[in-house]
Amino acid sequence: MIRIALDAMGGDFAPKEIVKGALEAARELPISIILVGNELKIESELKRYKPLPNISVVHASEVIGMDEPPISSVKNKKDASINVAMDLVKEGKADAVVSAGNTGALMASALFKLGRISGIERPAIATIFPTQKGEVLLLDMGANVDCKPQHMLQFAEMGSLYAERVMHIKKPKVGLLNIGEEPEKGNELTMEAYPLLSAAPINFVGNVEGKDILPGKIDVIVCDGFVGNMILKFAESVSRTVFALLNEELAKSPVAKLGALFLLPVFRNLRKRIDYDELGGAPLLGVAGVCIKAHGRARAKAIKNAIRVAAEAVSEKIVERMSHLGE
Repeated sequence: MIRIALDAMGGDFAPKEIVKGALEAARELPISIILVGNELKIESELKRYKPLPNISVVHASEVIGMDEPPISSVKNKKDASINVAMDLVKEGKADAVVSAGNTGALMASALFKLGRISGIERPAIATIFPTQKGEVLLLDMGANVDCKPQHMLQFAEMGSLYAERVMHIKKPKVGLLNIGEEPEKGNELTMEAYPLLSAAPINFVGNVEGKDILPGKIDVIVCDGFVGNMILKFAESVSRTVFALLNEELAKSPVAKLGALFLLPVFRNLRKRIDYDELGGAPLLGVAGVCIKAHGRARAKAIKNAIRVAAEAVSEKIVERMSHLGE
């Protein structure tokens, strides 16, 4: 049975929503979940529900907050929940880690305790975006703000493998994010990365522009972490703003409110299609263990789906498969 170490203290709604999501996952999936964190607080939440045999608790006395410096906190707080969860994987007592906590702390802990996959120079945070036709995987989303062409190549190879094995996309199309489609377009990084991706054993389709992200014609889009993080934050704000503006316009007119009643099924379906909670978490690719980062505002549904993604990555032996990329 696949064992998931879940950081029960990470995220804005921990431990309540984390525990709830863990229980939902434990009911639906053939896995065991180890809740890591303050034992008293976790047990207090568990008492609200019927006990499950595939849920256990490991105590951790410390927590790394969302606003704490990642590296120093990971080093100084040895008994932080994310560190204890990572130790479980390192010691072979768990197969994957899931956390909605401090992203930098998750990365630092993974690097310190699990290390990189041999041959992979830089781990990358990959994020799934909903598109008109399905989903697209973008990486790197902020782990590396300064990259070299070789890093971009490895991002492309790891992203292609993840899309194929975990997202179940046959022969995923890989694009290099740029300011134009022509090979000679872009900055020094993208122009030097282009021939490396062209020669790689992946389905590289060339440069893609920002307008190509959401239509769904590309399955994996590669960029450096500086650009990727700005795309991520902008996309999050666009989603919130669109729904906020829609609510404002509906509130202005009784007729609009009436019309909205007839469109409720449409609105619900639209929200579900772009709901981050449905997509699970963002994998940290390139470290020697399965690590999934759920959104800091993740509630139970998002945690459940992040656990599902982690279990699938373990089942597909994604780390073992990526170890061959560095050979």
